[in-house]
Amino acid sequence: MNATTSFFDASQLQYLANRTPFYYSPAPALLSWLPDKHLTLALPIIAYWALSLVFHIFDVSGWEWLDKYRLHESAEVKSRNLVSKSQVVQAVILQQLVQTALGLWWIEETAAGEQVDHVAAMLKLVQVAALWFGEDTVRQWLTNNGVDGLYTLYWWAIPLAKFLFGMFIIDTWQYFLHRAMHMNTYLYKKFHSYHHRLYVPYAYGALYNHPLEGFLLDTCGAMLAETIAGLSMREAMLLFGVSTLKTVDDHCGYKLPWDPLQFASPNNADYHDIHHQVIGIKSNFSQPFFIHWDAILGTRMTRKDIEERRAKQKAKMQ
Repeated sequence: MNATTSFFDASQLQYLANRTPFYYSPAPALLSWLPDKHLTLALPIIAYWALSLVFHIFDVSGWEWLDKYRLHESAEVKSRNLVSKSQVVQAVILQQLVQTALGLWWIEETAAGEQVDHVAAMLKLVQVAALWFGEDTVRQWLTNNGVDGLYTLYWWAIPLAKFLFGMFIIDTWQYFLHRAMHMNTYLYKKFHSYHHRLYVPYAYGALYNHPLEGFLLDTCGAMLAETIAGLSMREAMLLFGVSTLKTVDDHCGYKLPWDPLQFASPNNADYHDIHHQVIGIKSNFSQPFFIHWDAILGTRMTRKDIEERRAKQKAKMQ
């Protein structure tokens, strides 16, 4: 610690101690009546059913202004799906119970809020950087950027990088496992075909899977992201919540121009809907965030691609 405090004087250390970002809470728990560990496990479930309820209201509302945004007619949802909605709800609840039970075992209670010495953590960061890049380099960086630069690095750049890395891990895990479930006949028939009984997806069917696939695809993917990205409990809470909302939104059955989850990424409800159709079932494996693996590995399919393929088929038949 003495080696790192040589980079700063007492007033700078006090400045770092007193300044925290708006998103930070010094409380040991975000909710006084619920430990962060339990909130981390509850938030994805709440997010899942809350957003699903919004889209369910859309589905049963009969609002004509929504018709232009629907990917499928309501009658098509009823006639082409091969599983009842009560079965879907039961399967989703089972998966969420399994996730919660494993989470209670997996997630450790960590020092949070006021128990964390953030100044010490920032000094440790400087110390590690000095070992990697040399004290002169670090001192020059601090001279150029000051304590504000260290503050931005610690409170914004590093958490954002960890969050994006966690998203990348989830995307990578789900892409290759999802693709394997389609390319291997046994895996598809035994496990993944459950999810494709929903030929026309709807929001609360997003996690309708075979229980083993749900464990491998979603639960293990989240655990890997938290571990490899080195997420704190609250960072993991945010990632799990966002990924759940994104998964529900990707199955909602609406192409909404004002939905932030849809215009934030080309991997949206319309993109994933193609995957649920016969013509696109060997395409668009990416989920839930981005489409880079589909683009890189040649498994991306767009509506334009479908139109061109159908036009070629029509031309051959003439």
